[in-house]
Amino acid sequence: MTKTVDVLFQPFDGANMALANRVVMAPMTRSFSPGHVPNDQVVDYYRRRAAGQVGLILSEGVSTNTVTATGTPNVPNIVSDEARAGWKKVADAVHGAGGKMGLQLWHEGPFRNPAKTEHPDAPSWSASGFKMPGKVIWDPMSDAEIETAITEFVDAAVACKELGFDCVEFHGAHSYLIDSFFWDQTNLRSDKWGGDWAGRTRFACEVISRTRDKVGPDYPLIIRLSQWKQQDFAALSAQTPQELEQWLAPMVAAGVDCFHCSQRRFWEPTFEGSDLNFAGWAKKVTGKPSISVGSVGLSGEFTELYGPGGTSEPASLDALIERMETGEFDLIAVGRALLQDPDWTVKVRDGRDDELQTFTKDALMTLY
Repeated sequence: MTKTVDVLFQPFDGANMALANRVVMAPMTRSFSPGHVPNDQVVDYYRRRAAGQVGLILSEGVSTNTVTATGTPNVPNIVSDEARAGWKKVADAVHGAGGKMGLQLWHEGPFRNPAKTEHPDAPSWSASGFKMPGKVIWDPMSDAEIETAITEFVDAAVACKELGFDCVEFHGAHSYLIDSFFWDQTNLRSDKWGGDWAGRTRFACEVISRTRDKVGPDYPLIIRLSQWKQQDFAALSAQTPQELEQWLAPMVAAGVDCFHCSQRRFWEPTFEGSDLNFAGWAKKVTGKPSISVGSVGLSGEFTELYGPGGTSEPASLDALIERMETGEFDLIAVGRALLQDPDWTVKVRDGRDDELQTFTKDALMTLY
């Protein structure tokens, strides 16, 4: 690396948060919580990242209910008393190591696989019953189901605050439940929950505004968004900057503090005619702080891991530093590099580039 990394280690004060540096641990599904309860292994996993000087840890996706929200075995929830007790241990351990952490609240929606759940006969929820455009699998959610889902998100967020977590993130990306409402290819509703951007953002806005009413004005609320979909990596929920503003502005009005903008590669522009990435545009059109993410610090991307070798080598951070020095976005989320090595942040800060590790698929199979 040739550029100084000082910008990564400037304190951040915004979005109702004060962080020691600009490094965020990205949410990554781990599936190491038997019975959907985070155990002592999970506690130690997050504690190590806090001890490794990550500015803000965002948890793996945490289910908001025990029936429709998850189709992934051993994913933790925040519903049962046992799960909440486990998360309390995580929060205490992270704080004891000097870190800060939020939970990412996750409803898999149409990407829930009923066959892998304890409730295989329960339908998976989505805005219009689509898992992918043109293929209806389930009935659209009823008004009562929508109200239930909103309430479950709000209750989970309140639990996050009560357990001592420093913020909460709503998973509104990657084709899951909230995102199924955003995308006009999977939301074909003609009622108040569909149609134009005002309708398609209503579900997320209700989650945000009702949570804001419960947790007060100062508790940080983040939402993770993506243009790309699991069904279509080239998809654009917003085709233009003007559409992006129509998408994000209602969530600002509802009370969101920060946008976490998922890209497969952080350096790629979102719209023609500008080098700004997704997080850069989100900050530009709303004035709110933003988090960028996508193949940081490693060659290749996650979706390429299943080819020959399945490894990613350490890569230069120069392009990231250049963008952060211009203030394009405020924080950078790091995924696989921190999955492989809990001390990645310290090594980057101290210039120990020769100690940065190659990512291998083995990191997906254990809790380093």
